[in-house]
Amino acid sequence: MRIATITFQTNATSQMNNLQADLAKTQNDLATGTRLHSAADDPAAMSQVNTLNVQMSASTQYVTNGNYATSTLQLEEQAMSDATNTLQSARDLAVEANNPALSASQRADIAAQLQQQLQDLISIGNRVDGSGNQIFAGTASNTVPFSQNGTTVNYLGATQTSQIQIGPNQRISSGDTGASVFMNIPAGNGTFTTSGAATNTGTGSIGVGTVSNTAAWVPDTYTIAFTSPTDYTVTNSTGTVVSTVTNFKDGDSISFNGVQIPMTGTPAAGDTFTVAKAGNASAFSTLQSIITTLSDPTLSNAQISSQIGGALQQIDNAISNMSNVSASVGARLNSITSSQGAAQALQTNLTTAVSQLSDTDYAAAITKLNTEEVSLQAAQQSYASISQLSLFKFLQ
Repeated sequence: MRIATITFQTNATSQMNNLQADLAKTQNDLATGTRLHSAADDPAAMSQVNTLNVQMSASTQYVTNGNYATSTLQLEEQAMSDATNTLQSARDLAVEANNPALSASQRADIAAQLQQQLQDLISIGNRVDGSGNQIFAGTASNTVPFSQNGTTVNYLGATQTSQIQIGPNQRISSGDTGASVFMNIPAGNGTFTTSGAATNTGTGSIGVGTVSNTAAWVPDTYTIAFTSPTDYTVTNSTGTVVSTVTNFKDGDSISFNGVQIPMTGTPAAGDTFTVAKAGNASAFSTLQSIITTLSDPTLSNAQISSQIGGALQQIDNAISNMSNVSASVGARLNSITSSQGAAQALQTNLTTAVSQLSDTDYAAAITKLNTEEVSLQAAQQSYASISQLSLFKFLQ
């Protein structure tokens, strides 16, 4: 078979170029430590690596989200701790003020201290994180949540909180709304509230009360009307008499419809007290109610005692509510820690899998490099030798 010189040269050059390309790729694999530079190197392996990298990116984002949520929740936890301390200090002042021996001036001084406690509590509710976002405004993070108008503190934030994904199928709330922490606190004992009329002239002081028989309790507004220091009648909102007592004395509890309400002192004829269904009250309104009570020099000791007694219960409710929210924050922080641990373990496994698919096998690559070098040298030498041949050399 006749082979033209140009055909020989073209084939030989092409083969040497291919050998040089293979050698260059192997050298690049050794230099970079990876054997996958494009999908053409190994389409199946590159597809797997791309899938694993997507999972790695998502896992990294979950850890980042968890770090952000942790920072926010820790700030909230500290704020609630400070708010609890403020409320406890206010409670101590209220107990101090509930002393018949104090003068109106002394109670006014305590009221001034409570006013500062109220301002401190509002300030805590309006705290921001490191980025200037309101901690207790929910999804309305740029809105100052609490605004005071006279003696009223209003909540202006959102009712929803931001949800952050910390795992493939796990989302958590990165905070709590100011409404749930400071505002929507069950009033009284959670079932009913008690109060005395401002026109009462006796020394009777009504307590918070408890429910001794839930089945017998009928939610309604009841009026306890004393016709004498020892006789009273309990009527419901329609005026129906539900109980009548004729032998009441100091220290007795008022009982009807499954409730027990302590009463101290001696009511006067015409004094009335109210038992109503419990609603909600804010921590701010509770402090303001004590301030209002202590600032009124016309109130009797019995009226002050009744009002402060109810406020103390309300402060306890607020502290208990914050304790419950703090427990929820702690549970979420634990969930983040667990989720991040799982994410980091997954990242380790993914990194190992990507390495196995894409990293250079140095022993195999070095062997391959040596083989390719020998092959290229042989091809070059063969080409150089054959290219010297011609018919004239055989004719000499």
